[in-house]
Amino acid sequence: MKPLEILPVPGVPEVRKGDDLVELTLRALTSSGFVLRDGDVLVVKQKIVSKAEGRLVRLSSVKPGPLARKIASEQGKDPRIAELILRESNRVVRSGHGVIITETKHGYVCANSGVDRSNVQNGYAALLPKDPDRSARDLRRGIERRTGRQVAVVITDTFGRPWRKGQTDVAIGCSGIRPLKSYIGKKDKFGYNLRVTEPAVVDEIASAAELVTGKLTGVPLALVRGLDYEKGEGGASTMIMEKDLDLFR
Repeated sequence: MKPLEILPVPGVPEVRKGDDLVELTLRALTSSGFVLRDGDVLVVKQKIVSKAEGRLVRLSSVKPGPLARKIASEQGKDPRIAELILRESNRVVRSGHGVIITETKHGYVCANSGVDRSNVQNGYAALLPKDPDRSARDLRRGIERRTGRQVAVVITDTFGRPWRKGQTDVAIGCSGIRPLKSYIGKKDKFGYNLRVTEPAVVDEIASAAELVTGKLTGVPLALVRGLDYEKGEGGASTMIMEKDLDLFR
């Protein structure tokens, strides 16, 4: 078994709309002394992707509607944030304790539709990328064209978990890597036939990378090296549970 390395990649400047993330990523890798190898995985925080894609909204431009005002009053939120949450959602799943759980337009169930004011300039809020899998694919292909190396890209965001306190990073977009590793049909060491075991590899990568990037360090990139993974183009969206199989809808 090869040793697994998870390395922070500092050196990314404040990202603005229209910035070339391929160029910024490669510069950060070079300034940190890293040379990409085939099979490396680049883990990218969602916030810099959203900034580069112009997914920041000036709150003064947001006019909350009646439903947003009602929910904001009940949950103690800024009505403008509540309006953005509703705009970015297909439906409200549940609300309480100052949190609005929604199903986003991507199909993810998370707090506040992923709308976030952390690590953005005052008076703005960040929205999730419109298509995180496409964002990951574009970044991977751009890096491969520039370097000639075959890599994978995982875009992450922070989600809470039902029934457990705390948050962990998960993959909201990926490219070049199969998001699930199936053990279905294989036998464990006692001969038991596995029927449902499918580790969420890209979520495991996202969570591990957060250990070296953190929330307050200003480091939005990590390099994962030595991981044995299956290449693929399924995307993180393929991990969303089908409605007829979801026991919690």
